[in-house]
Amino acid sequence: MISLVTGGCGFIGSHIVDRLLAEGHEVRVIDNFTTGRPENLKHQEGSPNLTIYQKDIRNREDIVPVFEGVDYVFHMAALADIVPSIQKPWEYYSSNVLGTYNVVECAREADIKKLVYAASSSCYGIPDSYPTDENADIRPQYPYALTKRLGEETVLHWGQVYNLPVITLRLFNVYGTRSRTSGTYGAVFGVFLAQKLAGKPFTVVGTGEQTRDFTYVTDVADAFYTAAMSDIVNETFNVGSGGTYSVNRLCELLGGEVTHIPKRPGEPDCTYANTEKIEKYLNWKAKVSLEEGVQKILENIDYWREAPVWTPDTIDTATKDWFKYLGDK
Repeated sequence: MISLVTGGCGFIGSHIVDRLLAEGHEVRVIDNFTTGRPENLKHQEGSPNLTIYQKDIRNREDIVPVFEGVDYVFHMAALADIVPSIQKPWEYYSSNVLGTYNVVECAREADIKKLVYAASSSCYGIPDSYPTDENADIRPQYPYALTKRLGEETVLHWGQVYNLPVITLRLFNVYGTRSRTSGTYGAVFGVFLAQKLAGKPFTVVGTGEQTRDFTYVTDVADAFYTAAMSDIVNETFNVGSGGTYSVNRLCELLGGEVTHIPKRPGEPDCTYANTEKIEKYLNWKAKVSLEEGVQKILENIDYWREAPVWTPDTIDTATKDWFKYLGDK
């Protein structure tokens, strides 16, 4: 089997590449290294079954040849994080929406067996009920969430109109080794790990009692592989841990002092996936507990030494546009 992973040098994508290689696939990766890092696949260097192409999914003509003969496509390439999506909406729209259009068109022309798309649970916005199921209202709160949702709609529409075999997976708060270390203020794990290495307090938003469905990255990679190999097509599934955990609990597990920063608009007090559908149709369930996952991260914490160390003052500066555009609504 030949599998193509867009964004395969990124956080989740690199773990999917590992899984595919372990299963005996020939793997092709497309990555423009905007957020992906070649180091994430350095341990696979020399593998005869891995080829990495430095290309941008926004350039369709450039990526067409990589799809030739491909059986499975794992579409992970996207720009992430909230604040830069507010500041640079075109970058996000062109990458996450138009880039996705290019990927599904290339996949359709290549007559692939299955495309699995990395959708985002941020499409639910602030849900009415928890755990949240796939039929919940779609309420994107910021451009990142909107562009990921539009990408998902594009994928599902190509499944509906052109019979492209697709599955979309709505991911909940993925964490684990190789998570992003960019200069953008973003996911809580990257922020906290850099702070821990620098001996700085964890910057906890609000009271820290808000909870998140922290899902370990190898479980997520397993969900992608399971979805691709299944007979199910044209469906959407939540991918979550089966639980929801407070930020305060995360701080306890990581071990360190805490300082509090203001609560932010557009963020839910809870994220919690209803995973009954994926358990029923794909027989998939997360295996790694939060305690186990945090331990795996702490064993590899040196990865985050190059990450920026955020303080309340630098976070305040970085999130001004967040409050400016999303506040008082």
